[in-house]
Parts: sequence; C-alpha cells; structure tokens
Amino acid sequence: MPSADQVRLLLVEDVPQVAQYVRGLLNAQTQVRLVDVIADGSAAIGHIVEQRPDVIVIDGLLQGRVRGMQLVRMIHEADLGIPVIVLTVPQHPLAPDPSKGIDEVLSMPFNGYDLMSRVITVNKAAVAAAEHGPSQIAAVFSPKGGVGKTTIAFNLACAAVGLGVRTVLVDGSIQFADVRALLRAPDNAPSILDLPTDRISETDLAEVLYHDQSGLEILLAPPRVEMSEMVIARDVEKTLSLLRRLFDFIVVDTGVNLDEVTLGLLEQSDTIVQIVTYDGTTLRNTAAVIDAFKKIGLPVEKIRFLLNRADAAAGIDPADVRAVLGRDPDFRLRSEGQIVGPASNQGRAFVLSDPDAGVSRDLLVIARELVESSLPVAARGGIGRPAAAAAR
Repeated sequence: MPSADQVRLLLVEDVPQVAQYVRGLLNAQTQVRLVDVIADGSAAIGHIVEQRPDVIVIDGLLQGRVRGMQLVRMIHEADLGIPVIVLTVPQHPLAPDPSKGIDEVLSMPFNGYDLMSRVITVNKAAVAAAEHGPSQIAAVFSPKGGVGKTTIAFNLACAAVGLGVRTVLVDGSIQFADVRALLRAPDNAPSILDLPTDRISETDLAEVLYHDQSGLEILLAPPRVEMSEMVIARDVEKTLSLLRRLFDFIVVDTGVNLDEVTLGLLEQSDTIVQIVTYDGTTLRNTAAVIDAFKKIGLPVEKIRFLLNRADAAAGIDPADVRAVLGRDPDFRLRSEGQIVGPASNQGRAFVLSDPDAGVSRDLLVIARELVESSLPVAARGGIGRPAAAAAR
C-alpha cells in the first residue's frame, strides 16, 4: 500500500524513450507516483491545474508550439506553487534558478537515485514553504457497529467547516454506505464509483462530490451492497491522494471490518479516531484490533481514542477501559440522546442545529485539536471564539 505522503509527479516529455525510461525508474519504488505523461507543452497547463501534481518534470528541450523553457516560464508566471525540475543534456548546461521557475535541474543521462533525490528534495522544500501545513486525514473507526461512528464523523466534519477549514467527508463504509444512509442521499447521487479508474482530475471530483445542506462536501459510497465489490483499494488511494491537494482536512468514516479498503484508509490517515464505549463487546474488539495493528505494523501511536457516551459507564469500571487502551482516552464525548438522536434521524449535524449543547461543545473541542495543523499559520491558536460563532 503506497504511503499517505507519496509524491505525485507529472512528466512533460515528447521523446517516448525518455518517458518510458522515467516510468521504469519510478515503477521500481513507492515514494513517487507518476500521475501522467504529457507530450504536448501547449496542453500542459490545463493538465497541471486539473491534476494538481506535487512536482513537475519538464524536458527543457521539449519541441512543439510551446517549447520546454517557454513552458517553464508559463508555469512560473501562473504562480501555481508547484516546483519544477528541468531535464537537460550536458551540451545545454542549466543551473537552478527559482526566480525563473527552475527549482532543480537534472542532466541526462541520470539514474533512479538522481531522479528520486531531486523530486523528494524539491517537494519537501515546497511543503515547508507553503502557507498551510500538510492536509490531514482523520479516519473515524471502530471495530464494532452501534458506537456512534458515522454520527461522530459527520459532525466532526461539519465542525471543521464551521472552523473555517476546507473539509471533505469520505464515506469509507463502502459496503453499507453509512454516511449516505445517515444523510438520506438519493440512490442516484454520484459515488466514488463514478470517478474514472485511470486518472482522477479536480473536475472529475467536482462532478461527483455531494453537497449537503450543512455546506459540507461529501464523497459518497455506492448506493447498493453488491456495488462495493467494484471499489478497490488502489482507486481509494488515488482519490485520497487528490483530495489531499484540494482540502485541508479530510474526515473518513471507515467500515467496521478490517478488509483491504479499510486497512488502506487507516494506513493513509494521519490520525485514527477510534471510538470506544462502555460496552464489553466493544472493549474486547478494541483490544483485538490494537493487537492486530501491532502485528501488521500499523503505527498505534497515531490512534486517538474517543470515549463516546463517556458519562454512561453502564456498570463498567473506567479502569477496565484504561487497561484495554493502555492509557486514558484522548477525547470524551458526553451522552445527550435528546440532542443527538433527533438530529441524526433527520440527517442533520447536531453541532450546527444545537451548538450550545454539551455534546456539541465536546465535539468542537475535538475538532479544534484535530484541525489545528490544517489551518493557515496566521490562524493557529486563534480559533476559539470565531470558530464557535461560525458554527452557529
């Protein structure tokens, strides 16, 4: 499974042999993924805007109506914020010059190490210089149903929108489409299956995202159970990779079973918000999942445990919960069924319909902590009162 921080590379090259050579080098590793090869410089800007790559490699000797260095200048003047590596040959020496849009130079012939080191270096520099921190993916997960997972994911995403963060909710419960059911989205509403299987562009996503009355954008799961078999982990990975470029905060409502798609979503996430309750079966399943995560190498340190209905112990000693988790829960959400139940049954977010309720205030605290690193640098640490006002 490719990592969540995989670098997406766009190559502008009109020599088939060179393009094939680059493909071969990238096929031998997993840190960088080639999203497309463009042979026509005049079409490159449109592809760049739609596909939002992390790094662009351009053959400085590109021929055609728009030549290589002309395209470099066009990208620089368009201020797209994407680093450019220029390919050249010893007979045409070139030096890096960011003031002209040349972030790095790679002279042919080159090997895989030369290519990878330059791509990763310029990408890291671009991320460090960006106004925003890297996009955050929070997967809301539980190994047992009935713990409020989907309701929490939906309200968490709505709370993030209220905080002024560009947010999208992904219905990752592919088989049963829990978010679709919660919102009563019609069966003809587009789903992840309506995205192309080869290349996914910003335009493709814009046509598929579902717009909820709360103002939240949502990528829905298929409307029928049997259609879930058509969604594969690789397609989900490509989709999340692009969503990272378009949104600051991505909330994923995962499935309950640890199938290939769910494991892929958890691996790509920066934070796993795992829901636990004062319920014997839930605690047993939680312990089993923690053990499984350790065995498969999924970093357990990125799990943040959320104790739902934290004021309803139901006869279970809180010490038993600490024993299972190995620590106190990271977050607590009180039980207010008279607030949560009616809102959920009507497909509404309780953080918006009743922002002064205790459970809403609890969730806003959680949202603020999770989205902090997704906010513009100037806004960090100042999201308390304005955020609450925005959520009303």
